[in-house]
Amino acid sequence: MTKPEIRVDSLLEGAKRATGIVGIIDVFRAFTTGAVALANGAEKIVMVSGVEEALALRASGFGNICMGEVDGRPPETFDLGNSPFEASKIDFSGKTILQRTSAGTQGMTAAVLADRRFAVSLVTAKATARTMLAANPARITLVAMGKNALDRTDEDEVCALHIRNLLEGRPGDPAAARQMILAAGEVARFHDPARPWLHPEDVEIALDVDRFDFAIAIGLEDGRPVGRIAR
Repeated sequence: MTKPEIRVDSLLEGAKRATGIVGIIDVFRAFTTGAVALANGAEKIVMVSGVEEALALRASGFGNICMGEVDGRPPETFDLGNSPFEASKIDFSGKTILQRTSAGTQGMTAAVLADRRFAVSLVTAKATARTMLAANPARITLVAMGKNALDRTDEDEVCALHIRNLLEGRPGDPAAARQMILAAGEVARFHDPARPWLHPEDVEIALDVDRFDFAIAIGLEDGRPVGRIAR
């Protein structure tokens, strides 16, 4: 097996220029929440860039559950916010989820140059690296989406470096990655009582490295990126 060229990039512009097999990273919280939903029985996740698009798809019967956020907050018209903790309590068996977030799904819909896409977070890190390498790609690009796809954040950048280690044959250090993220600035907002849609338990789930032994592979259905479990 030929070793792939591995690139690490960031934010929306990084997603737009990413080529090869592309991993779009959103740890807090889109692709952690997505992984939880799939683990709890969801059939697939249709990723969209806009709230109105998600609502229209639900109304047409294309999907069952609108899940996500705008500026961190769940839209009033959505069924569920972007909380992995809240998603962990729901049985999604057989459901199609329509997901819109401010970073992760923006990057996913923007990564049009990719040969193949994956929705990435720490909870699926090892399985994602394994599945990417199984395709024997010439290039893998990891894109850390950050806050609103415009500002870099430590959790996504650390996740990218952790997965790069795995792709390059090193074991990585999940405990060190977790501690570095816990020491960073984004964690504090999950303890802010003024933002009840953020839960401390979201952080615990998001930093449970390799919680799931599957990747979220993205295919195109009716021109839209759709995530399903890949092992």
